[in-house]
Amino acid sequence: MNRRDENRERGFWRDNSLTLAFGGAFLLVLAGQALAGHAGFNEDLAVDGMQQLTLGEYLMSSDFAVDVTENWQSEFLQFFLYIFGTVWLLQRGSPESKELHKAGTESDRAQRVGDHARADSPRWARTKDWRQHLYSRSLGTVMALLFLLSWLAQSIAGTAAYNEQQLRELLAPISWPAYLATADFWNRSLQNWQSELLAVAAMAILSVYLRQRGSPESKPVGAAHTSTGVEG
Repeated sequence: MNRRDENRERGFWRDNSLTLAFGGAFLLVLAGQALAGHAGFNEDLAVDGMQQLTLGEYLMSSDFAVDVTENWQSEFLQFFLYIFGTVWLLQRGSPESKELHKAGTESDRAQRVGDHARADSPRWARTKDWRQHLYSRSLGTVMALLFLLSWLAQSIAGTAAYNEQQLRELLAPISWPAYLATADFWNRSLQNWQSELLAVAAMAILSVYLRQRGSPESKPVGAAHTSTGVEG
């Protein structure tokens, strides 16, 4: 490999390090969850006097699926609400907020769309039709769709897991619509939602007074507490 190729490879890892690091950490943590969940699930089966599952069987089970998807849906809900909420909602002094005079969708000039687009602007941002309107809200829309899809997956996997438990207890299984009205479904959903909302609120207010040098999620260390929408 020559020097140019080495520099290109180093540039790729540097330029994508945030996504690669968190993506790799996600896979490692997911693997750890699978191993821990498998061990815990087999312990429960042993207590009930039932045959234990292999790791592969556990990974294909509804119990693993519902545990994974209930966390995914809450994360996507957090980002969906945060992305759309920060269009209008403000927090004085927080880098997580826009500047106080910029509440709303802002002007075409500020957003660099239509006649105000630049040469390097995305193609759909340069249009003046439905494509611009769709692209202008594409991030929040995709997050909303991912939330709904993962919530749907959670409900389906949750129904199967719930019915497996029902059968172990010699009780009749229930339908998917019936499961949506159960405490199990809403407990799984709400216990994750409240933690995500708390985390967003804590980040918004704590970043007013606390700093993390070098992080874009924090204001510069010497910025005033009242500085809003300023990143380090």
